[in-house]
Order: sequence, then C-alpha cells, then structure tokens
Amino acid sequence: MRTATTIEASSGPWRETVDFVLEAERLGLDICWVAEAWGSDAPSPLGYLAARTERILLGSGVIQLGTRSPVTVAQTAMTLAELSEGRFLLGLGASGPQVIEGLHGVPFSRPLTRMRETVEIIRSAFTGEKISYQGRRFTIPLPHGEGRPMRLSLAAVPVAVYLASLSPKMLELTGEIADGWLGTSFVPEGAGAYFTHLDTGLARAGRTRAQLDVCQGAEINIVTDEGALADIIGSRKRELAFSLGGMGSGSTNFYNDAYSRQGWADIAAQVRERWQAGDRAGAAALVTDDMVLATTLIGTESMVRERLEVWQKAGVDTVRLYPAGDTLEARVANLGRGIDLIRSIAPH
Repeated sequence: MRTATTIEASSGPWRETVDFVLEAERLGLDICWVAEAWGSDAPSPLGYLAARTERILLGSGVIQLGTRSPVTVAQTAMTLAELSEGRFLLGLGASGPQVIEGLHGVPFSRPLTRMRETVEIIRSAFTGEKISYQGRRFTIPLPHGEGRPMRLSLAAVPVAVYLASLSPKMLELTGEIADGWLGTSFVPEGAGAYFTHLDTGLARAGRTRAQLDVCQGAEINIVTDEGALADIIGSRKRELAFSLGGMGSGSTNFYNDAYSRQGWADIAAQVRERWQAGDRAGAAALVTDDMVLATTLIGTESMVRERLEVWQKAGVDTVRLYPAGDTLEARVANLGRGIDLIRSIAPH
C-alpha cells in the first residue's frame, strides 16, 4: 500500500503546513493531496509545494467542478505537472449544491454529465491537439461565433485523473474513466457499497480493479491508554454528527447517503433530523462508537495495525492519513507511526 496525506492551506499557519509536508516527504510519504473546500484554493499551494519538495507526488484533492472551465482545469494541471517535473495528480470532485450554488452561483444540476464531459475535454487538452468538443453541457468552440478550435501552448503531458465520488452513479463513472478513486466515509466491512459500483464501471470500460488506484482516507490517532481513546471518540462523534446532519444542503448530503448504504441508515436519518432541528448535542449522542472506529484509524497501535490489515484485504491501494495532534510535532509523530505500520504490513 502507498501512503498519502491531505492538507488545506487555510487550515492553519501556512509555514507550519509547509513544514509538515517537508517532514512528510522526509518520512517517505508517497503523496500529498491539497484540499479545496470553501477556504483556500488547491492550485496555489500546490505550485508553492512543487518548488519546495523533490520526490513526493502532489495532487489536487480536489478541484471542484463548476468553479473553473474544463480547459482552465487542464491548463492548471499541465502547468503544475511542469512545475513539479511530472509529480502532479489531478483530483476532481463534483462538490455539492451548497458550495457550488450557494458560494459560486453556478448550477449544480447534472453533475454526472458535467464530470464525464470535463474529464473528456481535459484529456483532449492533455494531448496537445486542437480542442473541439460537443456535449450536453459543454461545446468548444461556441457555435455560431468567431472562435475556432485552438490548442494550448503547453507540451503534451500525461496526468493521472482521480475522482472523488460517493454516489452509486458517480462511483460507476469513476470505475469507467478514472485512474484513481478518492474515497471517504469508508467502512471496509461494507466495501461492497462502493466496490459494486466501481466494478460495474470498470467492467463497462473493459478494465479491472488493478487499473484503478483505490485511495482511502481516515484520521490516524494512535493512543496509549483507553481513557484518552474514549475522549477522542466522544469528540469525533460530534464531528461525524456534523457530516451526517450539516454537510450539504437541506435535501442533499452525500456523507449521510454513504453511511446509510453501509448499514447505518436509521441512525444517519435520526442524526440528520436532530441536527437540522438544531439539537446538535442530541445528534452527536446518537452516533455510536462503532461508527467512529469503523471509518477511522483511531486506537492503540495494535488496533490501528489490525484496521490497516482489514483495509488492505478490502482492496485499498493507497491510505490517505489525516494525523491528529495539537502541534506540528504531534501530527508528524502520528503520521510517522502510521507510515511505519503500513510499511510493516504492505511494503512497496
């Protein structure tokens, strides 16, 4: 299994974040993904990190559809591939209506079509040939105007494309067209809720699971005593309640849907109902210990090792570690221990 982490430029002091990435590279981490939600963008810090690092792969985790035109995304990817000397991975995600419509003022409708066409246009641009495309969402050049097909003045470059997906249809599309899958809310015991749809898409394209990098993320927090573990679980219950009840819009919550498909439909529905009613504490109280531990790498070293072995058997290729800690030193220590455990289980 490969190792990865995710950072966001606006989640703390930037200099400390850079130090974290540099330490991660020194520890031998394979990939650093840079997130983009409603804070900092992903490409800007990726350009900076490309200049400060030497070996580690750098990925957008993710650039959100609708915030840029497909060709702008291609230009960004090709530029970052050049700046990083071929170390860039393009991660794309549809996001959700609250961010896309509420923040960017762009319609969220037909995200599946938008994703397929965006990837097709991006890969066309990567070839260095003139870009000409006619789809349901995008037409390049615009018809009946003065524009003619153009090519980007950048050297052709192959860039791997990863899709962040949770819904069944988007998972099928990921299996069909992507080089990798950026997953979350993953329960290895319920992996069929994801892999059934990924495999359908893979089969449609005549591919196998070996041709898709399954990249799953989870918080890693290795503790030494059960008292500390209980406190951490309690804190994570509140965070999970927010994901199940507060993420997305009033009618669209992909995280809630994902947990529901993995065996917690009743609890997820109750958590959402209480959260939407303003009962935050009541929503968190409904979240069980198992719901936290099933989707994280929290616990003693033996507990985390056992979970990583389950992840490996379930078919995870790359483990994206979110190290806990109140200080840089604590986060680096958690990350280093996680990397060591993964190497001991699945050296590469």
